[in-house]
Amino acid sequence: SSTGTRCGASSPGEGPPQPRPSVPRETALVRVKEGYTTGVRRLASRSMRGLARTRVTPDALTALGLTICFVAAVSVYFEYRNEILWFWTGAILFWAGSLLDVLDGALARQSGRGTLFGAFLDSTTDRIGEAAMLAAIALVFARDGNEVALLAAFAAMTASFLVSYTRARAEALGLKGDVGLGSRAERVVVIVSGLFLAPWGLLPWAVYLLNVTAWTTVVQRVLHVRRQLKQT
Repeated sequence: SSTGTRCGASSPGEGPPQPRPSVPRETALVRVKEGYTTGVRRLASRSMRGLARTRVTPDALTALGLTICFVAAVSVYFEYRNEILWFWTGAILFWAGSLLDVLDGALARQSGRGTLFGAFLDSTTDRIGEAAMLAAIALVFARDGNEVALLAAFAAMTASFLVSYTRARAEALGLKGDVGLGSRAERVVVIVSGLFLAPWGLLPWAVYLLNVTAWTTVVQRVLHVRRQLKQT
């Protein structure tokens, strides 16, 4: 009867109900990341339509973003004068400078003035800006005598470089290397959150979290490349 079918009984000639295929957690996380990354890029492209008609170049935005990140790092260094003022100033400026990392690419796509050198310059300045901020944070830990957090800051800097390097090497081999949840955008969120919470002593924990996400991503990318090479 129809009642029996709705209640889950199998109809004649059919086998037992098949369980729904489970989605691996890693695949689900990748889908989530791809979803918000695509959304952010689409929003950035729309915001650059007006600027694309001006003489502002993508490289100019890249340089401006790097400059702002340097100013953010200097602001964090002066936290001993007023923790809330300088930590929060550094957080806001670092977020703004990192945001330009998204907008310069969007401007390049909208204006058609993107170049291979511009893409190379963009990737290089990203690493410099992040390293400057982590160096400033390391100086804060050194000033406080927190040797564990100091080492963690340098470890996070190393992991940051390796996250980008593993992707670059994978793509040079013609493979996909952008897996993992510790890429640039996620690291910026962790750093900015840590700076906002720094006046209450939580900055070291943000750096520890940064290490976990970044080093996990490095391992994920190495294993992902190995898996792809085995399939070829």
